Amino acid sequence: MARVFVYGTLKKGQPNYKYMINTAKGLAKFQGRGRTVEKYPLVIAGKYNIPYMLNIPGKGYHVAGEIYSVDDQMLQFLDEFEGCPDMYQRTLMRIEVVEWEGKGGVGEARAAAEGIIECFVYSTTTYPPEWVGLPYHDSYDSSGKHGLSYVLRESR
Repeated sequence: MARVFVYGTLKKGQPNYKYMINTAKGLAKFQGRGRTVEKYPLVIAGKYNIPYMLNIPGKGYHVAGEIYSVDDQMLQFLDEFEGCPDMYQRTLMRIEVVEWEGKGGVGEARAAAEGIIECFVYSTTTYPPEWVGLPYHDSYDSSGKHGLSYVLRESR
């Protein structure tokens, strides 16, 4: 099992969460909530209003999201879903645990208790330069007050 931190449309209550709970895609077990230890710019960009975490450490906000344990099948699905490595790149990032529900082994419990764990995160280094000038967010909600509703893939 691998740990993945999701900050956008794959979170609970967001448009693509259905994929996280679709066991035909693999297993994803919710572990808790967290935020990036480093600051990153989280922008909503493109004609489909997609959330992107730009891989520019130290700029932006501590981005909030959810931590999941996923099996190899789900990780492979997420790589394909996220257009990895072209649109997003899957990298390890340090995540501060804000709330933990996970029931793992002793090592996992210790890591959660210490407050910092490593998770795979889909961020991007392949973005148009003007995206750096977009408004930054500390968390994502498709129906947030930014007014930029995500356009589902089936509606494009």
